[in-house]
Amino acid sequence: MKKTVLGICAHVDAGKTTLAEALLYQCGKIRKAGRVDHGDTVMDAHALEKERGITIFAGQTTIQYNDLEITLLDTPGHVDFSAETERILRVLDYAVLVISGTEPIQSHTLTLWKLLREYHLPTFLFVTKMDYARQTKQDILKELRKELNAECLDFSGDDLSEVYEAAATCSEDLLDEYLSSGKVSQDALKQLIFDRQLFPCYFGSGLKMEGIEAFLQGLDAYVIQKKYLPDFGAKVFKITHDNTGAKLTHLKVTGGTLRVRDTVKYNGKEEKISGIRFYSGSRFTAADEAQAGDVCAVTGLTESFSGMGLGFEESDGDMFTQPLMNYRVRLPQGTDALQFLPKLRQLEEEDPQLHVTWNSHLQEIHVGLMGDIQAEILCSLIEDRFGITVSVDSGRVLYKETIGDTVEGVGHYEPLRHYAEVHLILEPLPRGSGLEFRTKCSEDVLDRNWQRLILEHLNEKQHLGVLTGSPITDMKITLAAGRAHLKHTEGGDFRQSTYRAVRHGLMQAKSLLLEPYYRFRLEIPSEYIGRAITDIRFRHGSVSQPEDVNGVTVLTGRAPVVTMNHYATEVSAYSGGKGRLFLTFDGYDECHNTEEVIKEYAYQPEADLDNPPDSVFCSHGAGFVVKWDQVKDYMHIESCLTQQKQAVEPVLNRRNFQLDDKELEAIMTREFGPPKLTSNLYRPTPKPAEQVQGRSEPEQPRKKYLIIDGYNVIFAWDDLKRLAQLDLDLARETLIHVLSDYAAFVETELVLVFDAYRVSGNAGSRHDHNKIHIVYTKEHETGDAYIEKLVSEIGKNYNVRVVTSDNLIQLSAVRFGVLRMSAKEFEQDVDSVHEKIAEYIEQLKRQRRTTIGEGAKKKPQ
Repeated sequence: MKKTVLGICAHVDAGKTTLAEALLYQCGKIRKAGRVDHGDTVMDAHALEKERGITIFAGQTTIQYNDLEITLLDTPGHVDFSAETERILRVLDYAVLVISGTEPIQSHTLTLWKLLREYHLPTFLFVTKMDYARQTKQDILKELRKELNAECLDFSGDDLSEVYEAAATCSEDLLDEYLSSGKVSQDALKQLIFDRQLFPCYFGSGLKMEGIEAFLQGLDAYVIQKKYLPDFGAKVFKITHDNTGAKLTHLKVTGGTLRVRDTVKYNGKEEKISGIRFYSGSRFTAADEAQAGDVCAVTGLTESFSGMGLGFEESDGDMFTQPLMNYRVRLPQGTDALQFLPKLRQLEEEDPQLHVTWNSHLQEIHVGLMGDIQAEILCSLIEDRFGITVSVDSGRVLYKETIGDTVEGVGHYEPLRHYAEVHLILEPLPRGSGLEFRTKCSEDVLDRNWQRLILEHLNEKQHLGVLTGSPITDMKITLAAGRAHLKHTEGGDFRQSTYRAVRHGLMQAKSLLLEPYYRFRLEIPSEYIGRAITDIRFRHGSVSQPEDVNGVTVLTGRAPVVTMNHYATEVSAYSGGKGRLFLTFDGYDECHNTEEVIKEYAYQPEADLDNPPDSVFCSHGAGFVVKWDQVKDYMHIESCLTQQKQAVEPVLNRRNFQLDDKELEAIMTREFGPPKLTSNLYRPTPKPAEQVQGRSEPEQPRKKYLIIDGYNVIFAWDDLKRLAQLDLDLARETLIHVLSDYAAFVETELVLVFDAYRVSGNAGSRHDHNKIHIVYTKEHETGDAYIEKLVSEIGKNYNVRVVTSDNLIQLSAVRFGVLRMSAKEFEQDVDSVHEKIAEYIEQLKRQRRTTIGEGAKKKPQ
């Protein structure tokens, strides 16, 4: 039996839920089709849905038709609940877009069509309410092709000649098939539908059960069974709580099988599945397992979230639908806001787009919503679930902030027995880019684990701007430098210093306030064109040249959301219902009335105790606060941005290391006793004439070895790092070539180690190339482990140096009495040797009359 997951989408009141009831009835799932106006539909099971007659929460059921099993997901149609719809789209195999035959294509229908295109979902169209339609089927098809896609084709009749003709234009093979037989195979049509090259259209009435059988036949004929991997994978699309308060994780199994008591790993933890439920409306059936392609709800996962991936699936990124309005929640007198906040967090877990925030400056709870209807539903939901009557204010658009120049933010956190300093470079990005977090800090300066922790702290929090306290966006934040203390630094120290560094940078930057914008399309009779243009310009919008389309004047352009709200009602009023306004969210741009908004918010960034821009330093055993504008006079690391502006190559400063030579040797002496150094390669080799007191023979120099961590060097040298990003093999060969000249000149045995522990089945290899011993470690053996083992074996008998920036290997080097240098120091050494080689060659050219042997004796030291 074929299985598919089918979602039904439509604008509000298009007849979507009625169609779902008709499908359930036609497939024998229910004895009587429910009606929205009677409040007895299967899919709208929640009391709020029955009361208001609209779908608010996505519903689920399963139907069977012939050899096809359909998991049917009914989505909300109101624009305020678009986020719920988009979450469902992420787990669908196919979608059905329902169009009302009694009215033109609606604005929200165009938004849904755009989302279906973004998620590349194969889509069937069903035009309902045809029993009341004023237009013919051909007129409706013409409008669908104009507004949606030219390949919207009628699949409802027996004559598919138009379908075959359209399919033949999709490829040369199909054209040949059509010319030879006059039609195209059903398998070819299936694939074209799956690839979104054709869009089947069906017509009927859900209320009167017209066209339902033909639509089901079309689904059975043209749906392709999706193929799944044998390994377990799942996508979480929804979080709810049952009547007992148990958390339900709604997911689609995308690979393998999920069983009760299976252990699932996610977010660094392991939890067991305690139950599996298959829902049909508000009822469910418990099961022992769910197979690939099934949609179910599971219990036992305590920290799951919408959009999370399980098994081989990765978590989804940000959604296209974002709240545009910000509302302040008003609590009844005597209710503690901080105690109420966790209850709202539970609702935010179910709907992440709520964006619940606590404004510590104003001591208020704010939520992000799509509009007034969602605000009303939220208040009703809070009262129904928690028994608390709340209200919200009239709402205002959700502003964001960015910067207009590049700045360096410094955060220092050093109360007694704590230490961390972070330097961040904040740079503006183009509109719509969001936030990017990167690092260019050398591991010689700050250990990789600390860098990873700083990036996590940047990601974990919603950072606020300094103009209105709104979230920041369109910015690249780069970790440029940092410092930790060997003994006193803890993870929480870097959280504090990272937050303060972001805030410090924002205080210095040229901040810009952003507001949401609509892209609009206004269809208006020509006699109202002057009024329309005046209105839009008054609303700080930009408008294109008017176009005449089929006798209707069309204006397109862009305008702030705050000025265009409720304008559709005004258009309908002054045009006598003949005008239509289509609005589509078009991202954020500079606010049209920045000063007015800043004055209204009256935000004081330095008074925001949850987001301090100041730093904490230590003096005489006590911490003290340094104001943000004086931090640069106290910071322990030199400014990174100043060095960039001067275009000076970064110089490794010994005091920027987490562990310098003296600290390393002190630690190892304390732990293991004095190191037994066998030699010192930085001292000149004794000449034969120099005698060692008490011995008759001169001291014989020991054989020199240089052990190099290959990949550490590649990613520490700027040129090789850039090359590795294009071709790692070429970067490796280039390093070998550079070291070949170096080895020949310094007369040292080079051991170049490359880490191959992730290569499955790798037994390791060793070979020589131009006086270089090249080693590829075996599977499950890291380069660090190989170097440490080699150092322990030869460190006592030979003059050994280790080239690495790994602090653990540097510690091992001290323990076994060998010398070590960082990758950057080694780069300087190699450059110096190559200069000597060039000098030597130039000297040979000047002494052409001298024999080659005589010239070689004059090689510089």
